[in-house]
Amino acid sequence: MTASGTFGYGVEFADFVPLEGIGGIIVKGTTLNPRQGNDYPRMVETAKGMLNCVGLQNKGVDYFAEHIYPEIKDIDTNMIVNVSGSSPDDYAECAARVDALERIPAIELNISCPNVKDGGMAFGVTCQGAASVVKAVRKRYSKTLIVKLSPNVTNIAEIARAVEAEGADSVSLINTLMGMSIDIEKRCSRLSIGTGGLSGPAVKPVAVRMVWQVAKAVNIPVVGLGGIMTAEDAIEFLMAGATAVEIGTANFIDPAVTIKVRDGINDWLDRHGCKSVQEIIGVV
Repeated sequence: MTASGTFGYGVEFADFVPLEGIGGIIVKGTTLNPRQGNDYPRMVETAKGMLNCVGLQNKGVDYFAEHIYPEIKDIDTNMIVNVSGSSPDDYAECAARVDALERIPAIELNISCPNVKDGGMAFGVTCQGAASVVKAVRKRYSKTLIVKLSPNVTNIAEIARAVEAEGADSVSLINTLMGMSIDIEKRCSRLSIGTGGLSGPAVKPVAVRMVWQVAKAVNIPVVGLGGIMTAEDAIEFLMAGATAVEIGTANFIDPAVTIKVRDGINDWLDRHGCKSVQEIIGVV
């Protein structure tokens, strides 16, 4: 699949890659109300990765339903909406409106958002916060519910178990790691709000470790992401216990990377005498 925020709404990439050849497209973060996002600059390259603080810029779920959904509903793959919010009720209302869209089979909850009623701490960094969002959404959302976990925690397996207990159908991990880059000539951060989310190859070893931990801790499927650039990277996540993978930052370098990774996994399986990818999932 393509990771949210790195592949637009999918249609932007139709000239570069056959969209139906991708297992799923997770569209950019969608919120109940429109969001302007953060001031520029909000992206900066780093060694083996990038930082971003885009801030979930989007026109809101009603705009998505009226204008974007008609454009993407007939793409022959799984179109999944990444849902964000600032309170459990926000998440639940946004999810309920997406639930009404017949051709959207799943949502991915971004619980790395700040809880406006709790001093700005992200929902996803405590079991209680994560569980509160999933519980609220589960009451109003009937389809497949994927919960995207934050890596900025002490024990990610505990968070995974907490969201599983409240009805998550799957977890995806990792979201970005908090980072910072400083311009030493200007003596200030290179990002408008100081810090941002680190993605790309630099985070892969952390992501693989967390997927391995979570896959052993829960009974629901795990989606692995974080720094996948090649088929070999994706296979690491599968062997760690992921049953599916998402590719994010690599899309900025090569719009067709998802298809290349898919084909590369198949080639590796053929060379190693595997009849199915199931033979390597969770072998480590």
